[in-house]
Amino acid sequence: MNRPPVRDGAASAPVTLDRRDGPHGEVVLRRRGEHLEIIANGCFLMDTADGRSERLLVQAALDLLAAPRPSVLIGGLGVGFSLAYAAAEPRWGAIAVAEREEAVIDWHRTGPLGAISAGALADPRVTVLHTDLVAHLAGPGPAYDALCLDIDNGPDWTVDEANDGLYGPAGLAAARRRLNSGGVLAVWSAKPSAAFEQALREAGFEDVHTLEIAVARGVPDVVHLARRA
Repeated sequence: MNRPPVRDGAASAPVTLDRRDGPHGEVVLRRRGEHLEIIANGCFLMDTADGRSERLLVQAALDLLAAPRPSVLIGGLGVGFSLAYAAAEPRWGAIAVAEREEAVIDWHRTGPLGAISAGALADPRVTVLHTDLVAHLAGPGPAYDALCLDIDNGPDWTVDEANDGLYGPAGLAAARRRLNSGGVLAVWSAKPSAAFEQALREAGFEDVHTLEIAVARGVPDVVHLARRA
């Protein structure tokens, strides 16, 4: 996710490219100047202006893994920065991305977001899962070496109330079960959360720490990291 950018002037007025009503509400793809942005139920989610933190989400997890050809599940396709970055790295083995909004998947496969993700979607290592991430983690399925999750503006700022459980004991237990031994959980957030760090420790994760990404204004974006023992 991302924080709403600071814009000035009429040149920054958005142009709606597509609007869909789905099971989770309304999602909108807009163009603002040279950038694309996704809005869900009136809430700004992300845009293509700056993908540093989304790329760090993937790179930081990979840096902590010793396994050859590790597997990764990316939670949230978004504008595609994390997926494209993962697919550009030959060290990754299987790459899965879970996205619950069919519209977002369409915008990548046949729409303007394909400019970011087309190469990744053509990569034979990549699988796109049209599914709700929270339900996917809670259900049966394969274990991964890394979970890179970016479906909210952070543990303390969820886009959907249904996502709240992901950051509590049950959600973290589900994430831990879906990680291989020594696997890494990486969670994007628009601000640091000491409470979430403590929740990770209480859920049995080790090596809990946080990386910061400076932004133009306000508190830094962060990536929370933890390892399954």
